[in-house]
Amino acid sequence: MYRQFVDRRHAGQLLAARLKAIGRDVVVLALPRGGIPVAYEVAVALDAPLSVFVVRKLGVPGHPELAMGAIASGGIRVLNDALIRDLRIPAAAIDAAVAEESQELARREREYASAEPMPTVRGRTVLLIDDGLATGATMRAAVLSIREQHPSRVIVAVPVGAPETCDGLRLDADEVICLETPEPFSAVGLWYRRFEQTSDDEVRTLLDAAARRLGVEHRRTA
Repeated sequence: MYRQFVDRRHAGQLLAARLKAIGRDVVVLALPRGGIPVAYEVAVALDAPLSVFVVRKLGVPGHPELAMGAIASGGIRVLNDALIRDLRIPAAAIDAAVAEESQELARREREYASAEPMPTVRGRTVLLIDDGLATGATMRAAVLSIREQHPSRVIVAVPVGAPETCDGLRLDADEVICLETPEPFSAVGLWYRRFEQTSDDEVRTLLDAAARRLGVEHRRTA
């Protein structure tokens, strides 16, 4: 019997308990917006800095919920070549999706930007956290992008994920931790009793709270 989480904060507390043995010198990076409440609980439990790592899914034209790839900060682009080939998605449609999502990626980077830069990850353990993994396209883009900053380890940690997705990400990350891998999986939201959309205000509030816990004055640009 697979576990259903009350909400993202509850899922984060359970995930934090699993991650207690990770050790020190950890940076917690959350995929916004849904990953922030989960990652906040992990950062508090590990007494680690929390920041966001912006990634945007590239939806199939006419079926935006289906990911044909993803883009991440730093110009990283990951494409599902098999899906694109099977659906015969033209290059022009891919370029249009990249252009549109690049604008939203830039907006979110501005929205969540603060006077305090993202913690240095070189030589440190990075925990990449989201509220769940369906196709894994956005998380894979995040892993490949953060690799370019030379962390010592990259660990993907989520409360729930599709079994094949969690397995596939082990080719890119040093470790993948999925508390629950239900089959059939269907969708991330099915494994939460409450799965409301996380707002930008909630993201900012949790980032500020995490920064205050570490004694950092989290100032934001207007």
